[in-house]
Amino acid sequence: MKGKKHKVQFADDDFRKSSLSHHSKKACVLVATKQKAIGVRDSKDSGKITLQFTKREWKAFIAGVKAGEFDI
Repeated sequence: MKGKKHKVQFADDDFRKSSLSHHSKKACVLVATKQKAIGVRDSKDSGKITLQFTKREWKAFIAGVKAGEFDI
């Protein structure tokens, strides 16, 4: 089925925190990279839902961040 995403299972050990955020105890996300998906979740509450993106979606998001498309 083209266009349908399949849920990928992520383990706690799959996630990493940015080395640039090691001093921050506030807003931080964890990212996990697998063959078929990128997982993103809140570092303060790993029990909440993990957002999943295709690699294509993630690359588009990163490009948008680098281009200043978001007010962050």
